[in-house]
Amino acid sequence: MADHISPEKRSWNMRQIKSRDTAPEIAVRQILHKHNYRFRLNKRDLPGIPDIVLPKHKMIIFVHGCFWHRHIGCRRSNVPASKTDFWLEKFRRTVDRDKANQLKLKELGWNVRIVWECQTKNNEQLENLVLFWFVAGGE
Repeated sequence: MADHISPEKRSWNMRQIKSRDTAPEIAVRQILHKHNYRFRLNKRDLPGIPDIVLPKHKMIIFVHGCFWHRHIGCRRSNVPASKTDFWLEKFRRTVDRDKANQLKLKELGWNVRIVWECQTKNNEQLENLVLFWFVAGGE
């Protein structure tokens, strides 16, 4: 199946995707602010440059885009119709890198949490998830 978007338009679309201060990241940060949790952003001295770091709680939160980080079962984690081999390899490298970074962080004593982009669409459910991590220490 051929891509319905021209290569130039696809390239432009991809350049518009931000890696920091995304709407899902901001949604998580607003919940943390609301409940007076102190955090740091994009700590470059930690593996994977975590999106949110809560040093007092020894917790790291990655806010993953479902498409880029391959949220299994999510409708947003589709594969583009053109250059399929390229995309599958790119996704594989991203997932492998994510796993390696999470392992390194756990070995350093950090609690690693993942928020998926699709989980940020319902603010009440997102807030319950984030607060659960602190109240119950849940996964």
